[in-house]
This record gives sequence, C-alpha cells and structure tokens, in this order.
Amino acid sequence: MDAKLLEILVCPLCKSPLVYQKSAQELICRADRLAFKIDDGIPVMLADEARKLTAEEAEQI
Repeated sequence: MDAKLLEILVCPLCKSPLVYQKSAQELICRADRLAFKIDDGIPVMLADEARKLTAEEAEQI
C-alpha cells in the first residue's frame, strides 16, 4: 500500500483516519468499527462492502 495514499484516505462515512492492517489487507475505521478490504492494491471504500468489526477486534487495533 502506498504511504502517500494512506495519508489522504479517510473513512467514507465519518472522515476519520484509517489504520492499515497489512496482514489482513484491510483499512480499519476505529470510530465506525468497519474494515475496508484491499483488492489487488486498490482499497474498496464502499460502506456496503465493508466488514463490521466485533468489539473484541476493534479493541485489539
């Protein structure tokens, strides 16, 4: 994932910063507890396709 792209990407819902999870290839929004997948290096920033995080997952990030 390109570092410059990570600096400008924000959650499409609440506009908060995202956390890059390299091992899972996801961008995480802590505020909304959502994980946006990264397909072939391209972030899928659609709320409908985001994975909801459990409270336990959100605490670990």
